[in-house]
Amino acid sequence: MVMALNIAIIGYGKMGREIERTAIDRGHKIVAKVGREGIAAHSLTGVDVAIEFTEPTAVMDNIRTLLGMGLPTVCVTTGWFDRVQELEDAAHQAPLVYASNFSLGVNILFQITQELAALMAPYSDYKVGIEEVHHTAKKDAPSGTAITLAQGILPAYPALHGWALSQNAGPDQLPINAVRQDPVPGTHTVSYSSSVDELSLHHIAHPRAGFALGAVIAAEKAVHIPPGIHPFADLLFAR
Repeated sequence: MVMALNIAIIGYGKMGREIERTAIDRGHKIVAKVGREGIAAHSLTGVDVAIEFTEPTAVMDNIRTLLGMGLPTVCVTTGWFDRVQELEDAAHQAPLVYASNFSLGVNILFQITQELAALMAPYSDYKVGIEEVHHTAKKDAPSGTAITLAQGILPAYPALHGWALSQNAGPDQLPINAVRQDPVPGTHTVSYSSSVDELSLHHIAHPRAGFALGAVIAAEKAVHIPPGIHPFADLLFAR
């Protein structure tokens, strides 16, 4: 049985409200809802865990503040992962759980993508590529999810030197095609194409509820792990 938690939601927009509904459905209590007024306007006394979903420009300060309070923190915000190592010192005070995507299905996709890349790499006739489609309000391109997929593929292809958006990709780079189209919440495809056939892995997100569920599950796990930086997939697939 999952322990009931007092949760603070940092960033109370559409996704924040979805996280609230999911958390309450799972028996938790939302004790703080932080909007544009910022964390300093709230007392977080009695909070067990914080879930942060704001913007890349605000996320680093928010995380440092929350970890500085000793609060386990789940960060749902994307578009900042090139700076995650800057939080190592702050994470000595409390655990930080982060992911490019908190959907359970997408995290399974990450695992399968790594395994499929290892199987496909010996067959040079197959060219690998990634496509992601999101709504036009999404600010980062490519998506953090697409970048994570690329990071799972590249170790199997030493001849590829990183990834690039498809319009800029050279022959030695993994191409990512980023499409912005309303009202798509998120679609990701990894494809292997040859002259004779094509193999693809395809994930389509439906409502935001799938992302919210993953974030709340991460919060439930975050209160039981030691300080440090923890990718969500490590918690999901720990053996």
